[in-house]
Amino acid sequence: MSMVQAPLPATESGSTPASVAGGRSRRGFSLLTARPWLLLAPGLIILAVLMLWPLIQVFIFSLQDYGLREINTGENNWIGLQNYAEALTNPTLWTVVLPNTVGFAIVAVFATVAVGTLVALLLARLGSVWRVIVSSCIMVAWAMPAVTGTYVWTFIFDADRGIFNAVLKDLGLMDASVNWFTNQWSFYAIVLLNVVHHGFPFVAITVLAGLLGVSKEMLEAAALDGAGAWTRFWKIIFPTLKPVFSVVIILSTIWDFKVFAQVYLMPGGNGGNRSVLNLGVWSYVESFGQNRYGFGAALAVILTLVLIGITIVYIRSLMKEDEL
Repeated sequence: MSMVQAPLPATESGSTPASVAGGRSRRGFSLLTARPWLLLAPGLIILAVLMLWPLIQVFIFSLQDYGLREINTGENNWIGLQNYAEALTNPTLWTVVLPNTVGFAIVAVFATVAVGTLVALLLARLGSVWRVIVSSCIMVAWAMPAVTGTYVWTFIFDADRGIFNAVLKDLGLMDASVNWFTNQWSFYAIVLLNVVHHGFPFVAITVLAGLLGVSKEMLEAAALDGAGAWTRFWKIIFPTLKPVFSVVIILSTIWDFKVFAQVYLMPGGNGGNRSVLNLGVWSYVESFGQNRYGFGAALAVILTLVLIGITIVYIRSLMKEDEL
């Protein structure tokens, strides 16, 4: 004799307990999925208001012949992509601006990372007390505003009252003062000193944090096997800190590509000397010096696209580091 099992009683809405539990689990899952976005929402909204909307406005301006007349009348003079065509066909972009921007960024990144790494290796060899003292001292350069540092370096190389010219004349290496800001190469050499001086503390502290995690036993074993300092660095330290160096290099590249104050505040860097223009300064000069806000906006968009490309590389390097 077979027994027939009675069906489970339905709830007031006509659903079984299993379906109710499934609905609750789905609601819990959806809430769990949405929770990170809810937590990020305030920050994303602030970023959208402060960054995304201005970027959209800059792109809209880049599609117009936007000047003082358009500002006063409020009219729109749409010209499509003509500003971009003018920028990309302008000889100044390819012969002056891009070589200055890209060339300076490459040299500045190499110099900043090299100096920062050397300082980090020095800090790693110091005791804890002296390490804290020296780290605090070099962080003063990092904390110094770019405007202040630029004026300091401008004073050092000033043609009339500069310390550099005075020392060279006292040593008998030259008879008359030299204006180091008129020549393109000496101008960017001073900018390089300024940027490296301001940027190497970040590299030093970041690399130092990685150095403190390198196995001392492995370094001691390599030293016992006859490996010199140079070999130990390239065979042990550098491979171990490769993710750190990749992040430092990409961040330094982003910062050095969009360097502005260190160039603009130097004598002749505000457009008076056209041979020292970089992409950021050229955009500013065209916008606020020539009142060609549409053309300047197009240059700003081009610079933004370059920085976005570098940022994508940076994010991908971070993701690869997490996978490791």
